[in-house]
Amino acid sequence: MKSDIEIARETPMKKITEIAGSIGIPEEQLEQYGKFIAKVPETLIDDEKIKRNKLILVTAITATKAGIGKTTVSVGLALGLNKIGKKAVVALREPSLGPCFGMKGGAAGGGCAQVLPMDKINLHFTGDFHAITSAHNMISALLDNYIYQHQAEGFALKEVLWKRVLDVNDRNLRSIVTGLGPRTNGLTGESGFEITPASEIMAILCLSENLEDLRRRIENILLGYTMDDKPFTVKDLGVAGAITVLLKDAIRPNLVQTTENTPAFVHGGPFANIAHGCNSIIATKTAMTFSDYAITEAGFGADLGAEKFYDIKCRKAGLNPVLTVIVATLQGLKMHGDVALEGIKEPNPEGVRKGLANLDRHIDNIRSFGQSVVVCFNKFASDTEEEIAIVRDHCQEIGVGFALNSAYMEGGEGAVELAKVVVDTIEKHPSEPLHFVYGDSDSTEQKIEKVAKNIYHAGTVVFAAKAKKKFKLIRDLGIEHFPVCIAKTQFSFSQDPKLYGAPEGFTFEIKDIVINTGAEMIVAIAGDIIRMPGLPKSPQALRIDLVDGEIEGLS
Repeated sequence: MKSDIEIARETPMKKITEIAGSIGIPEEQLEQYGKFIAKVPETLIDDEKIKRNKLILVTAITATKAGIGKTTVSVGLALGLNKIGKKAVVALREPSLGPCFGMKGGAAGGGCAQVLPMDKINLHFTGDFHAITSAHNMISALLDNYIYQHQAEGFALKEVLWKRVLDVNDRNLRSIVTGLGPRTNGLTGESGFEITPASEIMAILCLSENLEDLRRRIENILLGYTMDDKPFTVKDLGVAGAITVLLKDAIRPNLVQTTENTPAFVHGGPFANIAHGCNSIIATKTAMTFSDYAITEAGFGADLGAEKFYDIKCRKAGLNPVLTVIVATLQGLKMHGDVALEGIKEPNPEGVRKGLANLDRHIDNIRSFGQSVVVCFNKFASDTEEEIAIVRDHCQEIGVGFALNSAYMEGGEGAVELAKVVVDTIEKHPSEPLHFVYGDSDSTEQKIEKVAKNIYHAGTVVFAAKAKKKFKLIRDLGIEHFPVCIAKTQFSFSQDPKLYGAPEGFTFEIKDIVINTGAEMIVAIAGDIIRMPGLPKSPQALRIDLVDGEIEGLS
């Protein structure tokens, strides 16, 4: 089969004005970025239309190094639903340059189930990530300047919490010293970089309801503490307006199309292992406004993406999905069934059976939220009918819908079975109103413990001294009602990336707490998770090139 980028290049695209018109968005409302991309005003959101929409979440079993294929399934489901006569739109996150040039090579779906133009989406797109990076680092520069300019007045911060960001995997920037050299270079201090998807500005953009809400949240960002232990915020800095100016275009969702010309909104890109892992509320609500079925995804496994989608995004935006699709692959199940990585493409029925424990854990978790579940089996060429039957029969035994998906190879036709099972399940067994893991009134410690014990199945939750100190600050700031966002490895229910399957009773350690007063959530850092990734020994950048005017190596 041809590569993703070859398929993308050979797929005829329609002008974005035609794509917009197909779902009722007039041309005069579009801010076009060439022929095939446009930004759409957030003011088009219609709450009455949203109430009639059927929102579907796509999540997955615990991730593997090769991925599970959530984005391909999300796009494929939209294609399949349109094939059977439903009006469906997909809402996805934007890819980050870090993973594109590091491990993945791209994140716009794959094969015959992609969003297009995939090269632009995977690279600079409409500049949203650059705007977020600039806004974040502008705050850093203005904060450093404020401290420098007011030092003669005795002003100083006892602790600076605000770091810098860059949308590149660069381990050398995790910890740095700034202001070296003559005094005119500023004050010497320790700092560091995180990757742009981990920026609180990214979370704010994705959780804001509108431009006014965006500005309010930016004002509330906690930057540090003064020498008398008072919080110092962007509002104190006096630059919320300037930062909002940098983001006034970025807050608008991006409209593109799929390989079969289905409308797609691609906007925002927080990672689920270090942030809340969902595209923007604005993009999701825009997709819901202009469709009957809106499909969105939540990053990595359901223990990360889906939990945060429900407990953070849906809680704050008032969303209630009618169904959740869990994506599974034979290779993923075998990995969680103790099959060695080099052997997961080989037939191994026993490994599949053992790996079902991971799938079952995710199904039970999703059901605990009141959600109806469909298992989507993402089919690969090496899969055997015997092994597929094991998964199908198991789903039938536990009363969960099951459907094969071959949209990667066949586009919408390959997702018709999935689309029919999804529609049938929604009509016969729609989800209940969401049951959250914790209540707003629970303490931060209780919220973290409830997620760790009820979703991850930890036996004990341990808080490091550094984290315990933050609990008092949270109470003093009066923000204990904020939801929690646990940052942990995507490769396991635990904090140990090599503890596959469905582990029970392990110790779960919270090493630190990051207070996001702008995004209005508490980020709990578990284990050795790092918010600035490093590059692998053989980064994808080695295979990305421009050959005869065409980009190669994106996938």
